[in-house]
Amino acid sequence: MIVFEYMKFLGIDYGSKKVGLAMSDDEGQIAFPYKIVKNDLELIDSIHNICGHEEVSAIVLGKSTDLSGKPNKIMGSIEEFKQNLEGELELPIYYEKEFMTSSYSGEQKSKNVFIAKKIKIERKEKDDSKAATFILQRYLDRNNNRN
Repeated sequence: MIVFEYMKFLGIDYGSKKVGLAMSDDEGQIAFPYKIVKNDLELIDSIHNICGHEEVSAIVLGKSTDLSGKPNKIMGSIEEFKQNLEGELELPIYYEKEFMTSSYSGEQKSKNVFIAKKIKIERKEKDDSKAATFILQRYLDRNNNRN
């Protein structure tokens, strides 16, 4: 008898203004960009609604450190955000290092210097969800390779 284990993950790249989100497939194998939400008073409710609508089993939150591996200035806000999520949701929340994910997602942009400002802004916003995708995929790869 084959047992299908359903484990869907939400990846989060926390930022002071915007929060990038990524979603895994139903089997928890592949991460995809999902959306960007504003970091405002409705953030926790938005994530709560997404988790319910998408039937999320666990959350992977980017852990922000500097080059030496020590928490950087936004990490305090990330820890507070995690505590607020834990108070609202009954889901496990795991940290995954987000080291270099934003710069890597930025490398995926077009190299054209003459892009209109509006297009640059749209691409920057897509980078937020790409960074969340890299965070989530790193977590999935590490944990799926343990089996």
